[in-house]
Amino acid sequence: MQPPFQNDDLDLEAAIASARPQLVEFLSHRPEWLLTTSQHFLPGMALNGLDGITDHREKVSVLLDLLEKAGPATWQQFAQYLCMESDLPLDLEILLISSAGEGNLSQKQEACRDVSARSPVLKGFACRRHCCSSVSDKDVKQQRLDPAEEYRHLLIDSIRQRCGSRRAAGAAAQEQMQPLAFNQPFVNLVIRWSKASRLKERTDKRREDVADAPELEECADTAVKVSDLFRSVVPLGMTKVIFLFGKPGAGKTMLTHRICQKWAEGVLPQFLFTFLFEFRQLNLLKRKLTLKELLFDLFLQPEDSPDTVFQYLLENAWHILIIFDGLDEFAANMDVSSSSKGGPTSHMSISELFADLCHGKLLPGCTVLVTSRPKRVPDFLLNTVDLLAEILGFDHKKVEEYVSHYFHQNSFKEQAIAYLKNNTKLLSMCLIPALCYVVCICLEYLLLKHQMSVELPQTMTQFYIKMLLIFINKQQGECAGGEETQLNCNKEAILGLCDLALKGLEDKKLVFYVGDIPEHVKEFASLHGLLTVFEVKTSGTRPEAGYAFVHLSLQEFFAALCLMVSKRVDKNYLKKKFSLKSKWTLKNEAKTEFMESFHIFLAGLSSKECRTFLMLLAEQDEAWVQDKQDAILQSLKKLAATHLTGPKVIELCHCTFETQDLKVAQHIGSLLNFKYTFKNFRLTPLDMSALVFVINSGQDLTHLDFAGCLMDIDCLEVLASCKNVEHLSFRSRRCGDDFAAALSKSLGGMGSLKKLELTGGSITAEGMTNLVQASSQCLQLEEINLQDNQIRDPEVKSVMDLFSRMEKLKKIDLSNNDLSLNAVLILAKEVITCQNATELRVRKDTVIIYFSGPSGKVTRSLDLRREQNKEHVIPTRHVKLCLQDCSLSSQHAKEIVAILQSCPCLSEVDLSGNKLGDEGCSCLLESLPWISFSKQLDLSQNHLSVNGICSLLKSVNTCQKMMEVQVSLCRETAVLRFTEDREFASLPPREEPVFSTDDQQYGEENQTPTAPQKLSLSNNYLGDEGLLQLFQFLPNLKMLSSLKLNDNQISLSSVFFLAQFFSTLEHIKTMDLSLGHMQVVHLTFWERIRVRSTSRWRSSFLAHPKHVAKGRCFRLRDCRVGPEDVTRLCQILTQCPQLTEIELSGNSLSDQSIERLLSFLPYLCHLTLLSIRNNTFSPRCTVLLINSINLCERIRMVEVRSSENAFLHLGTSMRSQKTSCRLTGCAISQGQIDELCRVLEQRGWLAEVDLSRNQLGDEGLRCLLDHLHQVPITCSLNLSHNRISQDGVLHLINAFATCGNTTEVQVSLCSKATLIIKLTSRDDPRKILRLAECNFQPEHLEKLCLLLEKCTGLTEYISSNNNVTVQAAERLLHSLRKNLGLLKISIEEPWVCKESVTNLLELAVQACGNITEITIHKDKTLFQLGVRFPHCLEKVESVISRLNLYKPGIKHACFYQRVCEKCAQLQELRWSHVELHNDEAEMLVRTLLPLPELKKFGLTSSSIMATGIDYLIMGLQNCQAIEELNLGHMKLSSATIPKLVLGLHEMPSLKRLILNHNSISNDGCSRLAEALRNMHYLEEINLSHNKIGDSGLINLAAVLLEMQNLKRIDLSGNSPSPAGGEKLMEALAYCKCIEELLLSRNGFGDRTAVKLALCLPYTTNLKILHLQNNNIGPAGGTELARALVACGLLEEISLSENDLGEGSIHALSEGLPCFEHLRKIDLKLCGITDDASKSLSHGFRQCPSMEEIILSWNALGDGGAQELASALPGMEKLKMLDLEKNRIGACGATKLAEELAKCPEIQFIRLWDNPVPKGLTENLTSQDPRLCFSFY
Repeated sequence: MQPPFQNDDLDLEAAIASARPQLVEFLSHRPEWLLTTSQHFLPGMALNGLDGITDHREKVSVLLDLLEKAGPATWQQFAQYLCMESDLPLDLEILLISSAGEGNLSQKQEACRDVSARSPVLKGFACRRHCCSSVSDKDVKQQRLDPAEEYRHLLIDSIRQRCGSRRAAGAAAQEQMQPLAFNQPFVNLVIRWSKASRLKERTDKRREDVADAPELEECADTAVKVSDLFRSVVPLGMTKVIFLFGKPGAGKTMLTHRICQKWAEGVLPQFLFTFLFEFRQLNLLKRKLTLKELLFDLFLQPEDSPDTVFQYLLENAWHILIIFDGLDEFAANMDVSSSSKGGPTSHMSISELFADLCHGKLLPGCTVLVTSRPKRVPDFLLNTVDLLAEILGFDHKKVEEYVSHYFHQNSFKEQAIAYLKNNTKLLSMCLIPALCYVVCICLEYLLLKHQMSVELPQTMTQFYIKMLLIFINKQQGECAGGEETQLNCNKEAILGLCDLALKGLEDKKLVFYVGDIPEHVKEFASLHGLLTVFEVKTSGTRPEAGYAFVHLSLQEFFAALCLMVSKRVDKNYLKKKFSLKSKWTLKNEAKTEFMESFHIFLAGLSSKECRTFLMLLAEQDEAWVQDKQDAILQSLKKLAATHLTGPKVIELCHCTFETQDLKVAQHIGSLLNFKYTFKNFRLTPLDMSALVFVINSGQDLTHLDFAGCLMDIDCLEVLASCKNVEHLSFRSRRCGDDFAAALSKSLGGMGSLKKLELTGGSITAEGMTNLVQASSQCLQLEEINLQDNQIRDPEVKSVMDLFSRMEKLKKIDLSNNDLSLNAVLILAKEVITCQNATELRVRKDTVIIYFSGPSGKVTRSLDLRREQNKEHVIPTRHVKLCLQDCSLSSQHAKEIVAILQSCPCLSEVDLSGNKLGDEGCSCLLESLPWISFSKQLDLSQNHLSVNGICSLLKSVNTCQKMMEVQVSLCRETAVLRFTEDREFASLPPREEPVFSTDDQQYGEENQTPTAPQKLSLSNNYLGDEGLLQLFQFLPNLKMLSSLKLNDNQISLSSVFFLAQFFSTLEHIKTMDLSLGHMQVVHLTFWERIRVRSTSRWRSSFLAHPKHVAKGRCFRLRDCRVGPEDVTRLCQILTQCPQLTEIELSGNSLSDQSIERLLSFLPYLCHLTLLSIRNNTFSPRCTVLLINSINLCERIRMVEVRSSENAFLHLGTSMRSQKTSCRLTGCAISQGQIDELCRVLEQRGWLAEVDLSRNQLGDEGLRCLLDHLHQVPITCSLNLSHNRISQDGVLHLINAFATCGNTTEVQVSLCSKATLIIKLTSRDDPRKILRLAECNFQPEHLEKLCLLLEKCTGLTEYISSNNNVTVQAAERLLHSLRKNLGLLKISIEEPWVCKESVTNLLELAVQACGNITEITIHKDKTLFQLGVRFPHCLEKVESVISRLNLYKPGIKHACFYQRVCEKCAQLQELRWSHVELHNDEAEMLVRTLLPLPELKKFGLTSSSIMATGIDYLIMGLQNCQAIEELNLGHMKLSSATIPKLVLGLHEMPSLKRLILNHNSISNDGCSRLAEALRNMHYLEEINLSHNKIGDSGLINLAAVLLEMQNLKRIDLSGNSPSPAGGEKLMEALAYCKCIEELLLSRNGFGDRTAVKLALCLPYTTNLKILHLQNNNIGPAGGTELARALVACGLLEEISLSENDLGEGSIHALSEGLPCFEHLRKIDLKLCGITDDASKSLSHGFRQCPSMEEIILSWNALGDGGAQELASALPGMEKLKMLDLEKNRIGACGATKLAEELAKCPEIQFIRLWDNPVPKGLTENLTSQDPRLCFSFY
């Protein structure tokens, strides 16, 4: 019996396995022959029992198993015999020949004869086979086999020679100098593979980095042997493509040579032929060639019959292995869209040949092995790869093995191994085989030199430099001098080698011919093992010698060195080469295919450690070298600021590590912070070392996120040294218990780690325990996330005990771990007992535990008696328990109750989404008195029925902490909310109903407000009967604050029942009913107080009303009721005490129903508002509503809008008060005027009648005016938007002129369509006519003039844009006159701005009477005169003089004289935006300013000649009677001020000085201050918007001390600092009469505000205070707000655009009740939130004079809006509320609209740019147009 197959490199099993299926199929037709033959190879005992097997295929299979187990020798003999005696298929015969070994054909035939001779049966079978076989076929087959077999042996010899004895050029005698792969000990590499299908799936997906290797399948990261690569994974006859990729130096080329070596030794018997091609040699081919030329000319030519051999290869392609090494080194374009259409004889490019071989178009069935660096895979290859694997190089075990082989002849082998093990950085480098070899060279050199005290290099670049120096030293010996001397001696050769390397990379050339290399360079490089020589075949001719760097990375090193030492390379070129933009961003490789490590070497050469080496090699000084190094470092820093994906970050870290510059690393680390996210690519320990170096160099804590990244356990050892990682995350199915165990060992070194995530892995309970045990030592850890693992049944108790030790822990996430229900319940128990656990959240697969974190430990129990003796009581822990959708049933109820009762500190418990049912919920509810809740219990979606609702209602009476119950069977909700009241903590469970009606008290009483209870029983199908039953129980619930019974299918009969209940139960506050599509029954109750009675024997709680009810509200919506129903309802409501509001909406009330409703008004004694909404009113009904003012004397306003909404406001008493009637948009026409007027005439003293937006027309207006003549009334009549024409206006003016009780008419016929008439029954001297945009035509203007001539009592006429021309204006001025007194005439027309000042003055003198005022505002097109009557009669000479004005010679002189005469009594002269020419300026200075009566002069925003301003100021010296001087916007500079000061000295009566918006600086202000010192009558100073700073302000402040009459000062918009502001505030304390203080936009800050607060108590007359935009913060704002209470006369406050803070707002709110006269407050942009709204609203309510509130651009939400809305009815004088640009939504806007209905005096509420839905804004605006949502 021969031994079985040994598990060695000779893998015969693979060959047998590949032949087995075909062999069974072939021999199943010859089972008896196989049995007979087997008897000669196997012992007889082995064949016993085969007779019982009847199936031929099974018998054959058993026999083949026996032959295989008999050993290799037996199998070989059997296989040889079978091949010769059977007519096998050719492919099967080849497989068997391979499995039989390397014997030639004649040997096989001899073996067969020996066996045949021993068996007659075999002889017969052989004879039959020979008779059946064609002799010619046999001969042909034999002829083909012989040349192929010879070629195979030739290949074996050639490969043995190539891969076994390859040597460096010119260095045969120096074998020890062979570099890298060729003279190194071979150690098996670490190879991991994946399914290629994942690679194909990503062809349409965008990878994170196009230059990266294809990602490996995350869950299939499996180590494999070399032989595993060639196991069949594709059907027989199909081409198999194997793609191996690895980083530079990982051993790819070494592996391909090892495969060829082993094939030559017979290890891979499935391959008869193996070919090896290197892409860097294929680059040299410039011509197309055939497949035959590729195989024979470029690799090995057969010695005989090449055509026969090639034909054999074509027919037996599945036995061929073709290796292509270094795809990344191929220079030509490999992205061929489609391969060629030719066959084996067609000429093709290398790309096409390679593509066709991979596609299976050439040699179908062969195996193609491709190696490459990580780079973009050609698209065509993505679809053909069958096996994808990555060569990782070494692991720690392989490194030790390699080092042992390397130093096997040295005595210091153990010393070398120990040195590497103790150096983590070096050990990480050695994981790359090429670097491991370099490290060994350097280590060997130091050990031989006994220099172990010298540190080894730290970077790859430094190792390469050291390796070069060692090579030189080894060749030249110590006698040649030191490193510096040796370097100088070989400098020329080294520089030449650098040039060769760089030129090769730039030209994409990796193989060089003899002529490419200078002789001295070739000699140096060959001698030192830097270049290797080999045969290069480009055709069938004689091969040439080719040279290449022994490794591509070595060529990159010398190329990078060339850039750093070459004098031809400047900084700009260097930066360009280091840019790496194309390498990192372009999908198509364009420039840097062969520069994988080039940028890393460049970065490494920029380190300080390399500076001396570069200086020697470049023969330059340090500054020159450092300049180049700095250029690289700057480029490196810039790269960090760009958008980087994970692989790019790693590359950048490698570059940074190579520099060994901590400052650069710190800078790059700060820029890369928050960018450390790595997805779907492999990370090596060397990558991790570089990453950790950069992170540790930075100052910021960072987040590391590894998603789907493959990494070895060794990476975690490196990661342990990362000090600055705050958040560490791993997401990969590869993360199992081993990974968790390895990570556990590393956690202790991460001192800043706060959050750890291991999600999407395969960690089990064991791995979790190990991880948590290690984590418990990390005291700073705050969060652990173990989502989506396989932790099914964790050791809860031990794990929670570990968690309790972690003081800073906040959160543990165990979601998606398939935890059992039992594990969840155990977890709940442990969470409750765990000292620092605060919440367990379980919902389906979600399992999260929250902890108290660093806020401090909490007590494990609440032994209050023990805590009483302690000074500092530790705060009670609150625990939230959420067990949603956990399949809990009634069987678990008792266990849940036990868990809940064991915790005295529950805040929320959520058991929704389970299957507790009525039984389980009842069990839980019965136990409520023994369970401590502070917030809520959720039992929703637990299959409750009506019985369950009964249990809930019982719990309301048994649990004293119950605050709200919300139950709905329809929506499956059941929520119980509790009050947080500490006094209940020690109380025993209630033995009797808490809401007892017994008022008897025991012992002492404490009255405290109770927590109101809310009960929601909506969506429960109660019906009328159920509602009746429920309300019988309601009186017992005396602590109820809210009851909701929506959608319970009730009818109208329930409405009457509820109304009756509302009338009898006094503590109901509001009742809201609706029978619409969504039924509503909502009751609210007055707040109650709880009376706690304590005695020795018992404790109870009694309920009493907190206060007497102020008002109650009844609302009925969407319920169709008839007259009888209204009568019944009103009869009930009249019995309701304190009913103040009734709202009826959408009830389809008829005229009769409304008439009956109104008839009950006198009996509703406390009613203040009756609203009838969404109800269409007929014209008759409208009159009925108006007539209500005659039915009930308490009515103060009747308002009907759009014939749909009516509001009746009633007073609290019948005292004589003004009444208003508003009928807007009610389609009232002429026909209703008579009846309407008769109603109005019954009631005197109407304050307002608003008939706007109706259809009166001119005739209706006439009819109304006729009635106004008959009854003297006092009111304001609004007839706007009533289709009035110019004729109607003229008729109105006629009535105005003739009617004595009409005091004012205002008309506008533009889009505003305004028409307002004010009537009075008292003597009123005013008579004002305002006409705007009436579009009068000439005939209308003529009639107007005639009418005005009759109106001799007119006091003011204002005309604006009425088509009044200059001529018409002159006619108008002649018509306007009065008997006695002043007449003010204003004309606004476009021609005013076009006419000169002279022309306007000429027009002015046309007016009758004496002119007292001339105002010209060209910006407003306003021309205004004040005229006094009667005027003095002119002398005859004056008339004659005026008639001569038109004579050319004396025209101007006479005009001046006429002006003097008409303006002799001129008191006010105001011009704005005028352009004064020389003559006009002269007339102003010489004629107008000297007028003796002139008291007010203003010239603003006007232009005057260059010297005119000085001339004007000189003229002001003559204005001795002037009291007001306004020169605002005149661009006055400080240079003009001295002249102005001279004029001011001549104005002893000046009271108002206005110089705003000029350019007055500190100097000008100081000069003004001196002038003001003697002006004791001055009441106002306006220097706003100038350039006054501290010095000017301080000088002004010094003068203010003496100005006792000053009432108004405006210094807004200047530029002082807080220092100047403080001086000003100190001075203001002496201004006792100050009334208006305007200091906005000065940036005074808190210091000035505090100083002002100290001064305010002295300014008790202050009425207006403006401090807008002054940088006032919370500190200054609070002090200011507190001090304002001293100013009780304040009427206006503006603190807008200051970040006041909540404290300031609260302080201001507390002081608001002190301001009885406050009319306006502006708090825009003050950061006001809902928190401050309650106190602010309370304060506003106590300001009786408040008219305008501005709260725009704040942060008020619905809560704030609701608070303000509630305050509106209490502010009777409020006209405007501005809430623009806040956060008010639907709820807030609805509440504002609701309360606005109660406030008839409010004109509008601005709500622009709030998040209110558009549909709702339209609805609310239609209900009440005073709500403004648009921007004006």
